[in-house]
Amino acid sequence: MNEEIEFILDSSKEQMEHGIEHLQKEFRNIRAGKASANMLGGVMVDYYGSQTPLSQVANVNTPDGRTITVQPWEKQMIPEIEKGILLANLGFNPMNNGENIIINVPMLTEERRRELSKIAKAAAEHAKVSIRNARKDANNEIKKTDISDDEKKISEAEVQTLTDTYIKKVDELYAVKDVDIMKV
Repeated sequence: MNEEIEFILDSSKEQMEHGIEHLQKEFRNIRAGKASANMLGGVMVDYYGSQTPLSQVANVNTPDGRTITVQPWEKQMIPEIEKGILLANLGFNPMNNGENIIINVPMLTEERRRELSKIAKAAAEHAKVSIRNARKDANNEIKKTDISDDEKKISEAEVQTLTDTYIKKVDELYAVKDVDIMKV
């Protein structure tokens, strides 16, 4: 196979892989009822004037399936951490006992589960669009190459096979996440 075509295929595969990774990250942020330290993964805290990830200023634990505890390394950071959790707009109401912050994760209602399922579906569709964009870019690059029309058709068919594989992965990931969200 032509080196240029191999490079185009590898590049599009890498783009499609990034789409899958982004989808998995999005799915981790969609909580399905059980408490997880990942739920606070996007929380930023004002740490002496600079925005710092929560994980760099405190320990985040889940003692049970309904509770998240945040134990700051410096007690004077408790108000800043509470403020960061509220600003992250996660729907949590942090409580502090002077030592650490306790967050009770509420049970999801049926309506909220359906809403989260729609959000997950939208994230999956976004991933599919990014995969299709990678296909379009690869096909455009193939058309610009100096190879025969038959080789171009074969290369485009390979790109389509790659696209189908990644679209199927997105569908599988969404199916697993949807079951997880809808499970009571």
